[in-house]
Amino acid sequence: MRYGYWLPVFGGWLRNVEDEGMAPTWDYVSRLARRSEQIGYGLTLIAELNLNDIKGVDAPALDAWSTAAALAAVTQELELMVAVRPTFHLPALLAKQAANIDRISNGRLSLNVVSSWWAEEAKKFGVHFEQHDDRYARTSEWLDVVDAAWKRDHFSYTGKYYTVHDTVVQPKPVASPRPTIYAGGESEAAKNLIASKCDAYVMHGDPPQRIREKIADLSERRARFGLQRMTFGVAAYAVVRDSEAEAKRELARITDVKQSAAGYGNYQQWLANTQLEQRVSLEDYSVSNRGLRSGLVGTPEQVRDRVAEFEDAGVDLLLLQFSPQLEEMERFAAQVMKPAAGYRLPTSGERIVAAAS
Repeated sequence: MRYGYWLPVFGGWLRNVEDEGMAPTWDYVSRLARRSEQIGYGLTLIAELNLNDIKGVDAPALDAWSTAAALAAVTQELELMVAVRPTFHLPALLAKQAANIDRISNGRLSLNVVSSWWAEEAKKFGVHFEQHDDRYARTSEWLDVVDAAWKRDHFSYTGKYYTVHDTVVQPKPVASPRPTIYAGGESEAAKNLIASKCDAYVMHGDPPQRIREKIADLSERRARFGLQRMTFGVAAYAVVRDSEAEAKRELARITDVKQSAAGYGNYQQWLANTQLEQRVSLEDYSVSNRGLRSGLVGTPEQVRDRVAEFEDAGVDLLLLQFSPQLEEMERFAAQVMKPAAGYRLPTSGERIVAAAS
């Protein structure tokens, strides 16, 4: 299993907890990224929203692309999966920008293509917001332009949404044949697009058996296009404690729903503008990306067993969320990822020194 994590660009993942002890600042995320490489994490997903989806629209949120460029210069091995929304970026310009960050990182950039859902955010930033299937039709053209711009020069394209003429993007990305393109979605439009034009499928949290079914579905669609196997990733919120009782107490704390919390302001809008296979309860929405449904809550042994179930289902990558991120990432690495190697959880002082190095 490969382990990645969501960079806490919103200052956390919990809608019921105001302060999670991880401010959305460059200082925090840069220390976190550098430390994550040292303890075995291979990837970070940098979400792109101009408003704070977790803590409320008035709370600060880091910009995905400038953060990714800065992290490319201060990390050595970490894959930087940057979310990108076609409605906010012209494809040839994004191809140029991404190729440059890929060069800075020596081939460690990848994209997580998101076909937008937040109508109010688009309105506030002056971006046109389309209906669901139109957004995916736009994304399909957008991917065509980006892919071609990365692979050849003097490229022209005319579609419903985009037109470019004699485009040249130099230098090309280091990654070959292109930076990996991840995407997620549960509608028919999303799944067909991802199977035909992306390299990896990232899923919201769900139990292993449901994930197994989704992997089989996407694999069948992929085979119909005559393409090789995709990479499959799953979002999960992890709570690892020495006893099951402690884990359950933490779960109760973070799902104590406060519907008045600022982060719930866009709940109905999110449901209205997505096409999910399952309804999402307010308890699910307490934690970002349906992460609790993956079931990584319990003792180290229980969580390791659950990870093994995901591996057996065909999952290649776990995209983890924790709170507070640094301390719980350390715990997860020590007790779940590396117990056989005698890895121990560092002391508080050791964590601070390592993160600052």
